[in-house]
Amino acid sequence: IMSGKQVKIQSSGGGEFDCYLALPAGATKAPAVVMASAVHGVNADIRGIADVFAAAGYIAAAPDLFWRTIPGPVARGDKRAAERSQPRLPVLKSGETDMADTLAMVRKLPQHNGKAASMGFCFGGPYAVLGPKRLGFDAGIGCHSTQMKDFLHELDGMTKPVCIIWGDQDTAAPPEVQAAYLEKAQAVTSLQVHIFPGILHGYMMRENVQAWDKPTYDFSMDKALGILNALR
Repeated sequence: IMSGKQVKIQSSGGGEFDCYLALPAGATKAPAVVMASAVHGVNADIRGIADVFAAAGYIAAAPDLFWRTIPGPVARGDKRAAERSQPRLPVLKSGETDMADTLAMVRKLPQHNGKAASMGFCFGGPYAVLGPKRLGFDAGIGCHSTQMKDFLHELDGMTKPVCIIWGDQDTAAPPEVQAAYLEKAQAVTSLQVHIFPGILHGYMMRENVQAWDKPTYDFSMDKALGILNALR
């Protein structure tokens, strides 16, 4: 049962986009997590993760980062999912506006305590770095993140907590990229990198039957909840 609701957010660049918003029960002020989805969009997996955060006492928002081209969730195996994320860097760039606009919406909620983390999955993974670096977030979490080589330099001088989690069998994060992030974590003390043996790309997504892995999912959620708890 989904606890959240669909809301509309005004884009600072014009137009509006959908966002799944899940709120915690009660009036206690809480931090927020803004979730950047995979190419499949804000599907049942993403909404379910948002609901888990809300049940744990946090605000969770998942904007549709693909509203400019092919809006809404797209089924696994639908070629439009990959098409709407190309070319990746320009789509990620326009998504920065959406992540910032979603954060601005969250900040107006009476339940919000002023602190927020960005959490990215697959295509959305770079926002784990870009959120705290450029967009006003206080922390970042990335699960089976892609395109991460392009954003390694953004971690230079980072003091906000960032946690990146991969499986070592992740075809979208080659061994040299994972090694570069492990090396960067030696120099940037606020960066944590966790790599799990035998785990595939997409381990957070129940719909991805081959890749879904409950222990790694649970570890990732515990890490994310710990980061949010530190923002209380």
